[in-house]
Amino acid sequence: MFAAFTRATAPRAFAAFVAAASAVALTGTLPAHAADIAVKIDNFTFTPDSTEIAVGTTVIWTNEDDIPHALAASERQFKSHALDTGDTFTYTFTQPGTYEYFCSLHPHMKGKIVVK
Repeated sequence: MFAAFTRATAPRAFAAFVAAASAVALTGTLPAHAADIAVKIDNFTFTPDSTEIAVGTTVIWTNEDDIPHALAASERQFKSHALDTGDTFTYTFTQPGTYEYFCSLHPHMKGKIVVK
């Protein structure tokens, strides 16, 4: 629901409001966020199989193959359920690092996301 404002939180909320209002006043828009990146799953491959993104970017994997696939990060940061044709899985990368992943149904399928 709504966050309660106290004497302790009010200054931070006001500062965030002033920052957003200043950005709108100076540029006419709200501050930008990282753009989403699409990864296609087709013919037992991830396309692109490796990509570099900024912190805060959301990656959207779409299964365009005619059989199910499931994503799993090698270091267990994320895991999807089985994705049928047309299904998607999204994950927002909030920390820098290298994230290697594979299809848990077809382990020879591999990909990598580098977050800077």
